[in-house]
Amino acid sequence: MNAVVIAIAVMFILSLARVSVVLTLVISAIIGGLVAGLSLSQTVEAFNAGLGDGAEVALAYAVLGAFALALSKSGLPDLLAHKLIGLLGFEASKNQEKKVKYLLLTILLIAAIFSQNLIPVHIAFIPVLVPPLLKVMNHLKLDRRAAACVLTLGLVGTYIFLPVGFGAIFLEQILMGNINKIGAAYGLHVERSMMPIGMAIPVLGMVLGTLVAVFVSYRKPREYVDRTITTVKTIDLDKPLRTTTSQVEHDLKADAEELRHEAENVPTISKKTMFMALLAIVLTLVAQLYSGSMILGGLVGFAVLSASGIFKWQDADDVFVQGMRMMALVGFIMISAAGFASVMTHTGDINQLVNGVDNIIGDNHALAAFLMLFIGLFVTIGIGSSFSSVPVLAVIYVPLCVQFGFSPLATIALIGTAAALGDAGSPASDSTLGPTAGLGVDGQHDHIWDTVVPTFIHFNIPLLIFGWIAAMIL
Repeated sequence: MNAVVIAIAVMFILSLARVSVVLTLVISAIIGGLVAGLSLSQTVEAFNAGLGDGAEVALAYAVLGAFALALSKSGLPDLLAHKLIGLLGFEASKNQEKKVKYLLLTILLIAAIFSQNLIPVHIAFIPVLVPPLLKVMNHLKLDRRAAACVLTLGLVGTYIFLPVGFGAIFLEQILMGNINKIGAAYGLHVERSMMPIGMAIPVLGMVLGTLVAVFVSYRKPREYVDRTITTVKTIDLDKPLRTTTSQVEHDLKADAEELRHEAENVPTISKKTMFMALLAIVLTLVAQLYSGSMILGGLVGFAVLSASGIFKWQDADDVFVQGMRMMALVGFIMISAAGFASVMTHTGDINQLVNGVDNIIGDNHALAAFLMLFIGLFVTIGIGSSFSSVPVLAVIYVPLCVQFGFSPLATIALIGTAAALGDAGSPASDSTLGPTAGLGVDGQHDHIWDTVVPTFIHFNIPLLIFGWIAAMIL
């Protein structure tokens, strides 16, 4: 048996069994190395040799986490969330249900997009923005599965397309970095400008999938019970369903008042604090785009926030450490994934696997592209993170893409799409867990059936189709 195939199979099984991703990668790498004939010490040595390849990405994630936490200290993310809530309250008072419904979904989409690229707080905005809107969703009879799809589009579709914030880490440091590192032995090299182009068609598939979810699959009204949410665990079950049109109009007016009250009660932010927070965001983006390093961008933003007095100077170290701690798990996963990829390279079985696939498929590019995406679907869903999946996939897919004559753009599309499948439809992904945490706070939104299954259907299937199309035409 091919050691690479066995290692990936073990990784998939352990991931489905909900074993820690870091532990899964380590165990799979050791088993793969032993099956290939390496001794335990040789396997560990190969694993350790690859750890440094994930260090830059892990540090970028940690610095971005520190910047995000420092930015939250300014109150700007909360202010933006409550301003959006206040805007929705104003619109709801007009009793234009359809307009309010689509405005609400647009607000969720904009907030999700900003959380990845402009104000990189990832899923931290969801507990602030979503729970106050649940009553409005109930009275509009808005199917929360549509809202879950909209949120996931903003969380995933943004960073796999726009090279800013988390997108810079994924597209440039992880995807481009791994393709160029492994492709160097095969004469394959990709540029920064090629990354959004290669991922444009797969992202288009996600957009179309979201439109189908909102306007077709989950267009019909869905009944929810109004529940007063005092804490995540305390739920009032006594309120009845609101069914009549007049009652819905009355409730929307009441909700509008509640939302306006919510917006008015937000702690005020001084003009200086707001200016410095916005300046930090702008300088972070400028530094990142100019240098190509999210580490430098995050450090610039953190330095500006620290120097502005938003938090006490003596607290700067605590804020930085707490922010890094938020991203620590992701960093360890990235480092472990680089070690796994190193072991797979040292086994020497990758060329055997590539030649075996070539012998089976022949010159059928269409079948080769489909199989790579299909296999990537299972690998990435098991891991649950596109960021962690790329090093694992690239070590196998780059030689395959070269062998079958795929262009650099097609290679970007195949590996990037295969990785994105994990975030878009995995039960263990932050991009599905986040929406559930907000939409399910009153106990009426199931993680698997109301988030994972809808996102799998409306994102993973279009990603497979449009990723394949991109590989064929690029």
